[in-house]
Amino acid sequence: MDYFKRTRISKILLENAVPLNQNIIVLGWVRTIRESKGVAFIEINDGSCMGNLQAVLHDPTKFPALEKILTGASVRAVGKLVESPASGQKYELTVSEFELVGEADQTFPLQKKRHSFEYLREIAHLRPRTNTFGAVNRIRSKIAYAVHEFFQERGFYYIHTPIISASDAEGAGDLFRVTTLDLTKPPMKDGIIDFDLDFFGSEAFLTVSGQLEAEIAAMALGDVYTFGPTFRAENSNTSRHASEFWMIEPEMAFAELEDDMAIATDFLKYLFQYALEQAADEMAFFGQWIDKETPKTLEHVINSEFVRLPYSEAIKTLEESGENFEFPVKWGIDMQSEHERYLTEKVFRKPVIVYDYPKDIKAFYMRVNDDGRTVRAMDVLVPKIGEIIGGSQREERYDVLRDNMISKGLNPDNYGWYLDLRKYGTTPHAGFGLGFERTLMYITGMANIRDILPFPRVPRWAKF
Repeated sequence: MDYFKRTRISKILLENAVPLNQNIIVLGWVRTIRESKGVAFIEINDGSCMGNLQAVLHDPTKFPALEKILTGASVRAVGKLVESPASGQKYELTVSEFELVGEADQTFPLQKKRHSFEYLREIAHLRPRTNTFGAVNRIRSKIAYAVHEFFQERGFYYIHTPIISASDAEGAGDLFRVTTLDLTKPPMKDGIIDFDLDFFGSEAFLTVSGQLEAEIAAMALGDVYTFGPTFRAENSNTSRHASEFWMIEPEMAFAELEDDMAIATDFLKYLFQYALEQAADEMAFFGQWIDKETPKTLEHVINSEFVRLPYSEAIKTLEESGENFEFPVKWGIDMQSEHERYLTEKVFRKPVIVYDYPKDIKAFYMRVNDDGRTVRAMDVLVPKIGEIIGGSQREERYDVLRDNMISKGLNPDNYGWYLDLRKYGTTPHAGFGLGFERTLMYITGMANIRDILPFPRVPRWAKF
C-alpha cells in the first residue's frame, strides 16, 4: 500500500487542484456513514482542511469492509473525483476500491453531537479530530510558520536558547526546579541542600524566558529571535495562564525603544493579516462558531495606527475618566486588564502602546530613564484583552545594570556573563516578548488557553 500517492482533501476542496474523472487515493477517518437505496455515503476527513469529502459506494454489497466501519475508523478509498449532484458540496468521490485501515468500535467518544470543551480536554488525544481542534492545530502551524517568515524576511537569525537555565530572567521566582537529587533525603551542607552534588553542580531550572541568552547572540549577530517553550511555576488557574507555553522573543542590537515599538507593531499586523489570508478556511470557521467579531477585530488592528502613550499620561487619563474600576488607579500601579481595555476600547478605540513605566514594577534589565523613576519599557495593548506584547530597551550601562540587580534582590555574581556584555562592546539594544498561545487566542477567539495548547500543562494537570 503506497500511502504517499494519496491526495489530500484540501487539494480538492480548497485548491481545486485535482482533475475530474481521474483515479485518486484518499486516506482519512470516517466522520459519518449512511446507506440509502443501495448506495453508501461516507464522509471522510484527512485533517488537511475543515471540509469532508463524500465517498459514494454504489452497490455496497461489493465492499465487504463496510460491515466493520463505524465513525472514527480510518479508511482507504480509491476512485474518481466527479462533480456532486448534491447541494452544499462541489465534488464527491465515486469509489472503485475501499479498504478498512484501522477499526473504531462503538465506544469511540466523538460522535456527531457537539461536545463541550471541558469534556474534550479530558480526551486531548482524540480532540484534534474535531472540527474546532483540527482548526486550532492547523492555524497554530500556519501562524508558527508566519513567525519565522516575518523575521527571516527582515534579516533576523533564529537562535535556540536553553530550556534548562541557571537564572531567573524575570526575577519573579516562579520556576520549576530541575534536579536529579533524591528529594526524600537530599544531601545537606550547613543546613541547606547541597546543590554541588546535583547533576549540574548547581541549582537549575526550566527557563522562563530566552531573552537574556538572546542578548548574547544579538551582541554578535545584530538581530535575532528565539521561539521556543518557556515554563512558569505560577499557581494561577485562569483561562489565560499555563505552566508551559511558547514565547517569541526578538532582540535587536543598536536599537532603542522606538525601534522596538515599530517592529512590534509590524509583527502583530503581519500575523493577523497572514491569518486572514493564509488560514481563511479556519478563520471562517472561528468567525461562525467561536467569535463572530474575531475577523473584524483583526482587520481593525491591521488598519489602525497604534497610539503611543506615556505611562504617566495613561494613568492621568484613567484617573480623570470617572470610571469605577475594580482596581483603583494611581501612579505606580501595574495596570490591570480593565485599565488597558478602557484605553483601547473607550478612549482611543484602537491599539495603544504604553511606555516609560515606573522602575519599581519592571524587571532589572530595563533601561532607566534620566528621571531615575521610570524605565524604557513598553506594552502593546489591543482591544478585547489589553496587553499582548511586553518589551523594553535593555540597560546597556554596566554600573546602572549592576545597581538594578542589587535593588531587585539579585546577586550580580550570578549574572557575571550578562554584565560582561556591558563591558565588551556594549550597544543600545531592545526586544520584546509575545506569548504565542495568547496571540492564537486573539486570532481565533478561543476563550481558554487550555484549548489552544495541544496538551496543556496547568496547576494539577499534566496528562498525556
